[in-house]
Amino acid sequence: MKAISRTLSCLILAFLTLACTPSEEAANEAVVSEPAEAISDAIEANPLRNAYFGDLHVHTNWSFDAFMFGNRTDPDDAYRFAKGETILHPSGRQMTLSAPLDFQAVTDHGLYLGMMRAMFDPHSIVGSHPVSEQLREAQGAEGLRENFLKLIDRFGLAREEDDLDNPEVHRDAWKRIVEAAERHNDPGNFTTFIGYEYTTAGGNMENLHRNVIFRGGDAPEVIFSAHMSRNPEDLWDWMDAQREMGRDVIAIPHNSNGSDGWMFRLSDWSEQPFTADYADQRMRNEPLVENTQVKGTSDTHPALSPNDEWADFEIMSVKVATDDPSRPSGSYVREAFLSGLMLEETQGFNPFAFGVIGSSDSHVSAGSFEEDDYWGKIGLLDATPAQRGSVPVPGAGEGEGMFTSTRNSEFGASGLAVAWAESNTRESIFDAFRRKETYSTSGPRMLLRFFAGYGFPDDIATRADGVEQADQIGVPMGGDLIAKDDAAPSFVVWASRDAGSAPLERLQIVKGWIAGGEMQEKVFDIACSDGRSPDAETHRCPDNGASVDLATCEVSTDIGAASLSANWSDPEFDAAVRSFYYVRALENPTCRWSTWDAIRSGVAPNPQLHATIQERAWSSPVWYRPS
Repeated sequence: MKAISRTLSCLILAFLTLACTPSEEAANEAVVSEPAEAISDAIEANPLRNAYFGDLHVHTNWSFDAFMFGNRTDPDDAYRFAKGETILHPSGRQMTLSAPLDFQAVTDHGLYLGMMRAMFDPHSIVGSHPVSEQLREAQGAEGLRENFLKLIDRFGLAREEDDLDNPEVHRDAWKRIVEAAERHNDPGNFTTFIGYEYTTAGGNMENLHRNVIFRGGDAPEVIFSAHMSRNPEDLWDWMDAQREMGRDVIAIPHNSNGSDGWMFRLSDWSEQPFTADYADQRMRNEPLVENTQVKGTSDTHPALSPNDEWADFEIMSVKVATDDPSRPSGSYVREAFLSGLMLEETQGFNPFAFGVIGSSDSHVSAGSFEEDDYWGKIGLLDATPAQRGSVPVPGAGEGEGMFTSTRNSEFGASGLAVAWAESNTRESIFDAFRRKETYSTSGPRMLLRFFAGYGFPDDIATRADGVEQADQIGVPMGGDLIAKDDAAPSFVVWASRDAGSAPLERLQIVKGWIAGGEMQEKVFDIACSDGRSPDAETHRCPDNGASVDLATCEVSTDIGAASLSANWSDPEFDAAVRSFYYVRALENPTCRWSTWDAIRSGVAPNPQLHATIQERAWSSPVWYRPS
């Protein structure tokens, strides 16, 4: 993706009236407590809201694994990168964004926070520990990999007493992370969020990780980690206590795709059925879920959505940090939406009414969002094309063994979180998280707006005041649409391309509903590029003919749309049926990062990998509630 022009993006969407802006034990004392409300109040706000692009999942060398992978950059470096500066990859290559981000959170692992840096220092408080000495003796990428795998078992188990779990090291690291966020927060221009990752797992390393994000600059002195409890419900109790002390905070689950069905299983931690109190607490603490990042897409899976031709997108087949297969059911967000509808239908509560975001989960302090400039995730362990499985292993013969076969090949150049907020401030963007007026992208900076309501003008999608009308009459993405008599609602969508990426191919609405006691889903194309229209029976756009030259990665330049919009009504709407709707915007096909690797190495693309992808954006749903 080449450099994007903010001015050009504003011009593309001028007809949408979208404004653009310039660029109790562990919960007592505060590290930083300087309210920014007065500063935020002085910043010009757009009542129709702006789209702000960011990353809420970044690891620096304060994370045990990132340090093990060779990362020596810290939170200050991560924020400098997000603001457009160049920093160094562990391999020595330069990493620079094509355009700065609007917001970012450094989310280093709360588990063993800062410990690896201390363990590699022979003069530190834990420097003479036998495990520390063993780690310092590791040589090269293979040595790092072997030691990391040895430590996974130890780190994956929460222990009340652990001679490597040093509170003094944790406290100091967390204090420095908070201070870095405060240094780089620049209300109106660049927003930082204080955060960390709660890294926990089920009994067999089933991923249950969450990123914990604070609204303001008032942070607790000690954070809640898996060493205190592996049970996410205990994290929620701690978060509720934080909120009672005036610190609003949310947790964002990620990589449900690698959870082996645990993230969205239909029972609580103690394997008891859900209750209304459980649902309320989960939604209070987890209004968002991360559905795309470097470790694959968690939107849906071909086994769960066999009639969705676009379901096979950047699928990671294994559990997080293992080579064991991950069960699809219980692991993907769309199915969770449906499960939530079923619970709402049968029991009157919904613990899965999430909004969506994307983020990177970079472990080199820098998200790699662009297919043609991909530097991987895990530092020295996927720094080269051969390590990533995109080119043959040097010296390997033909056939089996020619390519490295690891989960690295399933990693993707993804993703971004987007919030519709009045201003680029912590308060405004966090409030967007709370109301779920958010969407995700697989990397490109597409603009996407989505409203549902009654009484929209027929021409709302093309009116200059269309967004204002929709905002006044309807509800935005993330909202609840309450039935109005038996009337059918309308859904209005606007999207524009990232000027540095491919044109748009189509807009879709994904519908989920409960019928006859069964969970149902369907994908409707609602707008097509190049003057085409969806077929009335199949609800699909004709192929627009866009192509990719796999020898050069050149794409069609005269096919596709700079922007697409639609005012759509569900042709199968039933006023009595509980349902959700969300938007998926698709670009024309482009080369995957692995194909770019192959071309630059002068070899054919790995035939076991997708040569092309269709970058996309997913909106948070609107939930239709029958009366």
